[in-house]
Amino acid sequence: MPDQLKRTAAICTMGCKVNTYESARMAEELTAAGWIMVDFREKADVYIINTCTVTQIAARKSRQMIHRARALSPDALVIAAGCYVDRDDSLIKEGVIDLAISNQDKPNLVELINKTLDERAQEQQSIEEYTELSESASSQDLSQATEPVAPSDHTRAFIKIQDGCRQFCSYCIIPYVRGPLKSRPIGEIVEEVKGLTEKGYKEVVLTGIHVSSYGLDWKEQNYNRMAEEGIYVGEDLARLILELDRITGLARIRLSSLEPRLITKEFVSEISKSKKLCPHFHLSLQSGCDRTLKEMNRHYTADDFREAVRLLRAAFDDPFLSTDVIAGFPGETEEDHQASLDFVREMKFAEAHIFPYSRMDGTTAGKRKDQIPADVKKRRAHDLLHVTGEASKAYMERMQGKEVTILLEQIVTSGQPYFTGLTDNYVRIAIPADRIPEGTGQGDLLKVRIDGYVNIRSANHNASGLDTILRGI
Repeated sequence: MPDQLKRTAAICTMGCKVNTYESARMAEELTAAGWIMVDFREKADVYIINTCTVTQIAARKSRQMIHRARALSPDALVIAAGCYVDRDDSLIKEGVIDLAISNQDKPNLVELINKTLDERAQEQQSIEEYTELSESASSQDLSQATEPVAPSDHTRAFIKIQDGCRQFCSYCIIPYVRGPLKSRPIGEIVEEVKGLTEKGYKEVVLTGIHVSSYGLDWKEQNYNRMAEEGIYVGEDLARLILELDRITGLARIRLSSLEPRLITKEFVSEISKSKKLCPHFHLSLQSGCDRTLKEMNRHYTADDFREAVRLLRAAFDDPFLSTDVIAGFPGETEEDHQASLDFVREMKFAEAHIFPYSRMDGTTAGKRKDQIPADVKKRRAHDLLHVTGEASKAYMERMQGKEVTILLEQIVTSGQPYFTGLTDNYVRIAIPADRIPEGTGQGDLLKVRIDGYVNIRSANHNASGLDTILRGI
């Protein structure tokens, strides 16, 4: 086993914000046990890859990352944790990894590592330094890697409020690898957030595998039945938001992805009472065609989604509405695609994530024979990107001249230094560093006026390329 005073560990996170949160907790537990956390570029005694398997591409990237670690240092302790190993145990059988840790066993990480190191009965060697991977470099080979604790700048923290999903969308493997619903008690979450605000965090993002199911496991009722019978299913999530609203020092509460069925008149009425909830809502659409939605087992129609959007726009001033759309789902006809395209155009999303359908073994959709050819999926995705790009540009144009408050995050340089940060409605603003008031810096809220656009290096300081974002003064 490595020297107790010098043993080091590094974590690479693949995929979702729940994994990001869980990686942060693993890092905290390792630190408390005497481990020194290092960046994944640095040498370490133990490497942990927190895997993802939401798509075949994500699964492949997780496996590539594991193989990369093993190839770079055959003697390092290489650990795979999370969804990929819950779905596929071949990595441990093939000797690619030294230890597989399921989602359920993540809280036992330190104990399992120590046991494995003891069993090896030999001092581990560090692997050679290699290129750090970036979450935002989506075109690169191992694009979904992120830092182990995100963020570390005391501005925004991800809070896992629940785990599990029982929606069983026909294209998704997650309900099979994440297990049943399990919601964290409101009091426990409130105490965690209080602790974070004492450390300087100003914003929390409430995340989970299926945030819209928060609290439903306490009621012992089926989500679909509750929705069909018109029962108010968002009561506990709304109550949590209003409890967090009372925390001194917390400036913002942000929600991650939501189901459109959660957005009822009652839910919107309650959450609109919050003074700290950000007017930024990500509603998972997946398709604007009713036939395709039914094939996806999504349990809502385009009209249901349209009503959810209407309710949010009526309650909040020009909220930032984003979504996910799948192009080329099995059996999708040109008429289905056009219906989805027309609906997306109608919704005028501020941002949309467009994904060509990725076939996933073990799912109902993955078994279908009517898969769409790759070139057709690519073309349909391009159609959707064009429409959503126009809507996103229009939303940014409406921001021109407005006074907004941003949470300062970091300085990036592109010709000159800029401080960047997000507004409450999820618009990234860059301010020339020399315009920042003296004594103001990272983690502070600053009111600025938007006066145009600027080409600037991506807000992720490790990313390459330029992004066009709004400029504040």
